[in-house]
Amino acid sequence: MSAKVADHILERLRAWDVDCVFGYPGDGINGLLAAWGRADDRPRFIQARHEEMAAFEAVGYAKFGRRLGVCAATSGPGAIHLLNGLYDAKLDHVPVLALVGQTHRSAMGGSYQQEVDLHTLFKDVASDYVETVTVPEQLPNVLDRAIRTAYARRCPTAVILPGDVQELDYHPPTHAFKMVPSSLDRSAWTALPSPTALERAADVLNSGTRAAVLIGQGAAGARAEVEELAELLGAGVAKALLGKDALSDELPYVTGAIGLLGTRPSYELMRDCDTLLTIGSSFPYAQFLPEYGKVRAVQIDIDPHMVGMRYPYEVNLVGDARATLRQLIPMVSKERAAAGRDWHAQVRANVERWHGVLDRRAGLSADPLNPEHVARALDPLLPTDAIVTSDSGSTANWYARHLTLRGDMRASLSGTLATMGCGVPYAIGAKFAHPNRPVVALVGDGAMQMNGMAELITAAKYRHRWDDPRLVVGVWNNRDLNQVTWELRAMGGAPTFQASQSLPDVPYADFARSIGLTGVRVEKPEDVAAGWRAGLAAEGPAVVEFVTDPAVPPIPPHATWEQLESTAAALLKGDAERGAVVKQGLKAKVQEFLPGGGKRG
Repeated sequence: MSAKVADHILERLRAWDVDCVFGYPGDGINGLLAAWGRADDRPRFIQARHEEMAAFEAVGYAKFGRRLGVCAATSGPGAIHLLNGLYDAKLDHVPVLALVGQTHRSAMGGSYQQEVDLHTLFKDVASDYVETVTVPEQLPNVLDRAIRTAYARRCPTAVILPGDVQELDYHPPTHAFKMVPSSLDRSAWTALPSPTALERAADVLNSGTRAAVLIGQGAAGARAEVEELAELLGAGVAKALLGKDALSDELPYVTGAIGLLGTRPSYELMRDCDTLLTIGSSFPYAQFLPEYGKVRAVQIDIDPHMVGMRYPYEVNLVGDARATLRQLIPMVSKERAAAGRDWHAQVRANVERWHGVLDRRAGLSADPLNPEHVARALDPLLPTDAIVTSDSGSTANWYARHLTLRGDMRASLSGTLATMGCGVPYAIGAKFAHPNRPVVALVGDGAMQMNGMAELITAAKYRHRWDDPRLVVGVWNNRDLNQVTWELRAMGGAPTFQASQSLPDVPYADFARSIGLTGVRVEKPEDVAAGWRAGLAAEGPAVVEFVTDPAVPPIPPHATWEQLESTAAALLKGDAERGAVVKQGLKAKVQEFLPGGGKRG
């Protein structure tokens, strides 16, 4: 029997070393599904509970596997459902390929059932490459180019496959006019700035005595070089959230996350520095960078499209972070570290003091559990090879501030889109990328209700395929859409709107047990660490549910007493939780003014 177009697509994916595809079935991809049956499920078809989750799982797989993620969906509604996950890939610069079904060619343009103009629909999210295959001879070029583009530009791409085309006999392009041949090879390459640009950058960095380094996910492959340069400059290193696993938090000059979810030492680092080096980050919140024109600044980024737009950088170095730093380091003055010795000591002291603040905040009483204590208790229990995912919402605050990444730990969240609902599917994608490593997902109750509970079914379905079956989902159950509630209070100057913010109290641990997983519910502070240990010791996926206090505030690192008083005034307008919120906020803020430092963890 001759090979069909769908057979060739799966064969080509295997040739590109694609080992799994996350998707959901539908008649728009029936040809592909039949080919999967003929191919003995190679690459493996991983069935999510929803196409959006399939896209998120592909993003998680790509982020943690550092390779192409692939998702597949049927025409019409299935294709539409992919969009949020694909936008997450686009905004976080992650290589993902979407294979999307379409109605038969004979029905296109006829307002047929489930017919959507997919080329127009995907043109923004897959702006670097989206193509519809109408004849077999377009392959393999269309598929190869979609994959190569996804890798090269770190972006989502889409290949649209009409149902009847999937079932045509495959014919390769011939050696003829208007045929496009193709090739598989994707050789490694490295981009480097010019020697002149490197010299200019070195002059800037050598000119100061109070250096700050800001790193993002683009610095992940340059850990040793970032360390060496930071020590040469006597610099403190702050991290954008996507760069949280790019450098160990155990280094005494690493100030932690930056921004609203960040740390006080990172805020102070940017406020008081005289030179700034940004590596592999497009951190968007300019108010957390040094004041315009106050410092001399250099940026390193591999994408020329992303340089020079967050700060008036004096030099923009376009190149691979590791290769660029290896060229730049010998140009840094050997006297530079000595000149910045007092600054370096101050940065280290700020970091040490901040850990004391975090310890004290995590130790404050709450009703019933302090959400900061839940994250702080997990920190020393994480295996050094753990992969951590965080959902969006108030949980991301505790993830950003309380987890000390060390060893070979990996971690990520939805950095730029900041979408809810990514934590659990990211974790599942991570398990398929690294089936021999433990994975921990930190999720709020809003995200669990949105889609996390359903995706636990996916974890239950595939648990036996993972060499290390541990996937621990920690749920902060505070019965509130907490991050938005705090944004209403602090930014909108308005009391919480209960009709939009209040969530039903769902028994998450009971639900986990009902589908054969481990479920633990924790309501007392003294049981928090034991709850995490039970999840990490389980012989398969586990849900550890913590009943937390929604009144504990995620105080921004730059918050002043005056701003706290302004928020309190807004609360007194009629917030249902005003008494508890003011009490918890004052208790948390005062910890910054107590003497003494603290140890990490």
